[in-house]
Amino acid sequence: MSVFGVYTSNLNDKQVQALESEMSPLLAAFDDEIIQNSKLFQRIKAVQTDSASADLTPEQQRLVDTHFRRFERRGAGLDEAQKIRLKAINQRLASLFTNFSQNQLADEEGYILTIDSEAALAGVPDSLLAGAAQAAKDRELAGKWVFTNTRSSMEPFLSYSSRRDLREKGWRMWVNRGNNDDQHDNKAIISEILQLRAERAKLLGYPTHAHWIIANNMAKTPDAALALMMKVWPAAVARAREEVADMQALADQEAVATKTADFMIEPWDYRYFAEKVRLAKYAIDQNEVKEYLQLDKLREGMFWAANQVYGLTFELVSGLPVFHPDVTVYEVQRGGKRVGMWYFDPYARGASGPAWMTDYRAQEQFKGAVTPIVSNNSNFVKGQPGDPVLISWDDATTMFHEFGHALHGLLSQVSYPTLAGTNVKRDFVEFPSQVNEYWFDTPEVLNRYAVHYKTGKAIPKELVDKVLAAKNFNQGFATVEYLASALYDMKIHLAATTDKAINSGDFEKKAMAEIGCPREIVMRHRPTQFGHIFADDGYSAGYYVYIWADEMTADVYEGFMEKGGLYNHDACKLLEESIMRVGNSIPPDEAFRRFRGRDVDTNALMRDRGFSVA
Repeated sequence: MSVFGVYTSNLNDKQVQALESEMSPLLAAFDDEIIQNSKLFQRIKAVQTDSASADLTPEQQRLVDTHFRRFERRGAGLDEAQKIRLKAINQRLASLFTNFSQNQLADEEGYILTIDSEAALAGVPDSLLAGAAQAAKDRELAGKWVFTNTRSSMEPFLSYSSRRDLREKGWRMWVNRGNNDDQHDNKAIISEILQLRAERAKLLGYPTHAHWIIANNMAKTPDAALALMMKVWPAAVARAREEVADMQALADQEAVATKTADFMIEPWDYRYFAEKVRLAKYAIDQNEVKEYLQLDKLREGMFWAANQVYGLTFELVSGLPVFHPDVTVYEVQRGGKRVGMWYFDPYARGASGPAWMTDYRAQEQFKGAVTPIVSNNSNFVKGQPGDPVLISWDDATTMFHEFGHALHGLLSQVSYPTLAGTNVKRDFVEFPSQVNEYWFDTPEVLNRYAVHYKTGKAIPKELVDKVLAAKNFNQGFATVEYLASALYDMKIHLAATTDKAINSGDFEKKAMAEIGCPREIVMRHRPTQFGHIFADDGYSAGYYVYIWADEMTADVYEGFMEKGGLYNHDACKLLEESIMRVGNSIPPDEAFRRFRGRDVDTNALMRDRGFSVA
């Protein structure tokens, strides 16, 4: 299953897609055979019932409870007729999930923005042009420029292209993935997924799919998750409206100066004029910043920070099997002893998302020490051979984020693989990774590894100061874009029923109107490309988890500052011992309290984003 997952995530070509379509329902059926094995469940239930009087360690008790809840929540206690129906639902969902993700990928690969005039490239930075030229060559369109329908290509184009007509064309192509009324359209698939999930939830004894999912999370109830999101939402919208006003003023000035027609800021203008406002307010040119952010150097920076914080070292090894020549493998050590292996795949090639972490093998030690094998994957556009890959500040932050997941897996020190590493509550799993983002923009990392790709000189302090001063710039857009998706996810799963199909597009319009989403911002993941919630069950009714983790992350950061900073030895040691090592061997709220000494202060999140605290 690990190897199958690696191939379907990273090498999603026609052959792998056919294999996935064939195997997904079969694997779902096999999984149900295990869950629905009555004799097996009775044995698990017997162990759980007798565990109170057994001589179990706290970790063993948590393992027993975790296995029992897993079986019970997935229908092990249902009667035979209910089990048969549940099995049919799960198999159908497995096929629908595969169809959804393959349709999304087809639209990412099948739609491109081709430009054949150098004049039409006004504003687009050289680093992006190199990738676009290479993408054109790959498609036998030498002499032209191709911007692909992926986030790593389209978002920079929308940020810098001064051709408003081309921005609109690219934006519409991007937001309509899976929504083109053709053979790759996802709307009918979404409707069926929602109905099947609603039926499954009822079978399992829950009012909605959202209640079923969140009952096993830290939030416990949909109301708790909604309450946190709606606490942040008004401040985020207010900030976004301020941002739009700043952009509109700039657009109006440009219209006067160029004697062109006035226009209202539209979604395809947001990123472009945000960069102009950033330049005007903070004198920050993101293209200048990118010249100091080389992919390979930042990978070294991640290693260095992990050494300072956790004492880890990373040594490149060769001769191990990999799924593509671009993949590199490192042995991770501490004190001369192997901690685990780390695989890194930085480039886009029909992959499953912008960036992610995969656990090839979990850590365990109950039958002998087994070290973990983890990987990080990104979706960067590969440039010309020999040229460094330059990435944005946000992309660099994402690299550190995903590396945080990898560290969570590598540093695990528990007995049982079921409880190891990132096998934690869904709304806790993003917490360690978001904490790791903080080390990226420390002077210790930037002075060593943020060096100019031509001169080798470190990024100037004045430029860093500008970037950090603008830390909360565009926070309204970022928070609204994310929360709009998270609120949609929760609302549609609370509304879904078995007897009435939901049109995902109509529901989007209704939900955005209900929450008062600014018209200049659309969901970060519009429904027909919302793979987090419709390509599997993973983040369904759970996209809120990022903001849930953010509240803990912001509070932990304040804890580091109280102890003397991010490289404070005692704070780093406490983070590893209380959070990074324990996996799911203790309840997540207890893990947090071990570090902070108290429950989370949700106002830390508001302070971190520069929002007013009521």
